[in-house]
Amino acid sequence: MKQPAPRATLHTMPWTVYVLRSKSQGVTYVGISTDVERRLQQHNGEVPGGARSTTRGRPWELGVTYGPYPDRGRAQAVEYQVKQRRGRERLDWVEAEES
Repeated sequence: MKQPAPRATLHTMPWTVYVLRSKSQGVTYVGISTDVERRLQQHNGEVPGGARSTTRGRPWELGVTYGPYPDRGRAQAVEYQVKQRRGRERLDWVEAEES
């Protein structure tokens, strides 16, 4: 029996941390994804999905991305660090170098 061709999965695709800016509310939203453009469309209601908390801030624009990171765990750790900041500080976050 012929084996199916390997395909990329969420486990092998790089993860990106993204910061969205609301054009209408002046607030930011931080998330992670393997496909930031699709995720932005979801947050803006163009395709199904997206976080309930981003409905009120539409339309959203991509402010900045951090990464890519090799796995979801690392991306979530960076997401947490970025979420500790507010507003403009989220857009200017700099990852501390590991020793």
